[in-house]
Amino acid sequence: MKDFILLMHDDAVRAEDGAAWDAYFGALHRSGCFDGGSSIGAGRRFRKDGAIGAGALPVTGSIRVRAADLAGAEAFLSGNPVYEAGGTIEIRELPRD
Repeated sequence: MKDFILLMHDDAVRAEDGAAWDAYFGALHRSGCFDGGSSIGAGRRFRKDGAIGAGALPVTGSIRVRAADLAGAEAFLSGNPVYEAGGTIEIRELPRD
């Protein structure tokens, strides 16, 4: 199994439904592949030359899961309130270095 992180971006129109999040986290726990997650508060981006890329959506939360491959990690999109509300979820593998 590989480790993946699902990064939730701030572009969903209605992802604040507590019942939907409870159901989603319940499904994640039942999968046996859930390794935690959290909302992410406000912050700032920095770059030494001062040029911050325009258009990047803020990341508002993360979820860590285990899956055999990227396709397996994509299965965890189903039921995610941000994804279901039309928001962006970025999935990245977390290589073991």
